[in-house]
Amino acid sequence: MADREQQDTLLELLNTTPVVNGVAQDQLADPEAARSWQLAHGGSGTTDELRSLAQARDALQDVVRGSRPATSLAPLLKDVTCLPHLSSAGVSWELDAPADRRMAVEAVMAWSALQEAMPGRLRPCANPECRLFLLDRSKPNKARWCSMALCGNRMKARRHYQRTRDAAAE
Repeated sequence: MADREQQDTLLELLNTTPVVNGVAQDQLADPEAARSWQLAHGGSGTTDELRSLAQARDALQDVVRGSRPATSLAPLLKDVTCLPHLSSAGVSWELDAPADRRMAVEAVMAWSALQEAMPGRLRPCANPECRLFLLDRSKPNKARWCSMALCGNRMKARRHYQRTRDAAAE
């Protein structure tokens, strides 16, 4: 299973395309910001790594939103293997992937581990104008918003306004 840090990195990667003031942004489009993001998350900061990371992000966003099947991630895993290592502690597995694709592969693997361990808990925000994702770690698994302070309050305010407007029209 992906550990908490891998889960958080995956969520941060998925959320690098927020909507700011009604305009979709790509936080990996600026080479300097992208390099900082890569380095902060254990990458090398190369252009090739960024290219594969952005490709993985876009594909994973589509898969999580349900607009592409999980099988569409297969090209991202081409030439990737996991090698077993035996020690007195047992068997551990080491990822063997081309260096420039390692971060992208780790993102796909973190997504897969989440699907297995916490199915349905990684999902898009319920606000149709938001492009962010959330990972619901709550016991009831009922979270709908990337942020209650932002999207949750906005959506509740819209529903309230609509109800009062409809009631006034009657």
